[in-house]
Amino acid sequence: MPKRVMEGKVVSNACDKTVTVLVERRVKDPLYKKVVRKSAKYAAHDENNECQLGDLVTIEECSRFSKRKAWKVIKGATSNAKTTKKKVATKKTTNKKDEKIEDK
Repeated sequence: MPKRVMEGKVVSNACDKTVTVLVERRVKDPLYKKVVRKSAKYAAHDENNECQLGDLVTIEECSRFSKRKAWKVIKGATSNAKTTKKKVATKKTTNKKDEKIEDK
């Protein structure tokens, strides 16, 4: 039987050698025929602790490492996080009432 392979986003890396991967898939509802997003979280084994939050990783099914960890990271560490600085717009506001009082 072939091993299942999925792609998802790392949402937690708090544990040692373990990452939590969120896998989203799109499914058509059988009754209403609307496309719905379904998601599931999987605990995956990350041997070298190289995955960070927001990384897109590929996980593969394997023999169990623990009670809830039966996946391992095979490709990963492609960072999805943007490191650009946010520009803060400053808006100059003038109070027209103050100007009228000063003119008199």
